Amino acid sequence: MSTTPVRIGALVPLTRPGWAEAGRHLLAGLELAVRDVNDAGGIAGSTLELVVRDTAADPQRAAAAMDELARLGVAAVAGEYHSVVARAAAARADALGLPFLCSSAVLDALTDEPTDWVARLAPAQSLGWRLYADFLLGAGHSRIAVVAQPSVYWASGTSILRDHLESRGGTVIDLDLRADVCDQLVDHRATALLLLVGTPEPAVPIVQSVRRDPRLAEVLIGAPAGQPEFAEWAASLGTDGAAIPFLRYLPERLTPLGARVGTALRERLAEAPSFVAFEGYDTVAVLAEVLRAHGTDRAHIAASWPRVAVDGTRGRIRFSRTPGIGVWQWAWPPIQIVDRDPADPGRFRLRYVG
Repeated sequence: MSTTPVRIGALVPLTRPGWAEAGRHLLAGLELAVRDVNDAGGIAGSTLELVVRDTAADPQRAAAAMDELARLGVAAVAGEYHSVVARAAAARADALGLPFLCSSAVLDALTDEPTDWVARLAPAQSLGWRLYADFLLGAGHSRIAVVAQPSVYWASGTSILRDHLESRGGTVIDLDLRADVCDQLVDHRATALLLLVGTPEPAVPIVQSVRRDPRLAEVLIGAPAGQPEFAEWAASLGTDGAAIPFLRYLPERLTPLGARVGTALRERLAEAPSFVAFEGYDTVAVLAEVLRAHGTDRAHIAASWPRVAVDGTRGRIRFSRTPGIGVWQWAWPPIQIVDRDPADPGRFRLRYVG
């Protein structure tokens, strides 16, 4: 191979307060895909190289990393998990003229204005969270309590849930995180509690309190953002962390590529790979095809988004313009609602398919 590598940047939350476990899975997928690309001959004879920067869930740190990566001459940037961080990165990508393929962040308003420089693999929050609201209604829950931390992402999620549920006869109740959550659930006669908060704090102690309160034995706990997906959740909560439905972006059956990648990811992570790891792999798979077809010129890469057609681990990936979304969007990735099985918290149960 050529001695001059083709470099792509990678934004990943690897340290607190970032969701480091999600970042570890995202990076595993990115790195595995880079290895596979290079084993298959690289990019026109050149090695593909990943330049990783830890965002630690800090938007300013992500913006600074985008500036640095642009100076280093990367052809494009991949990754990021946290929506508020990806939003900052997308704004810098647009300003710098640097292609950014966002792996996992779902916030609808990833940019303030439409841009040709940014594309996204994860589904928009409005799609997934509306499906989650439909699931709640179908399961007989119309009085939904929400406990949320201050964040653009959590506020957006609450708004989506409220609009969708209230238009169908449901009620969304905002709980005060500073007060006793269990007492508030009883007072408001809520039948479901949604955790729009970080993990392990304060999500884990909230779950433990609700599970131990005999007044709330019939209350469903939900976590649409996917907190129960990762092994840390099961390790912290055991059976208390089971039967808490969440969104994940996997099909009922992986593609043949996905099955092979899943095995390799399990070996790399020493645990079951999350949907975030598959998002990471697919991100590099798309960028590699773009680089092979269009070279490393940044403008050519950005212009190629509408022509992408790549077989990923979870289906065929194509980008299009979606109403209300300012970036090129894979419309749509597969969406499931799953939970951990109370009889075996290491196993997931499929509850709903979007």
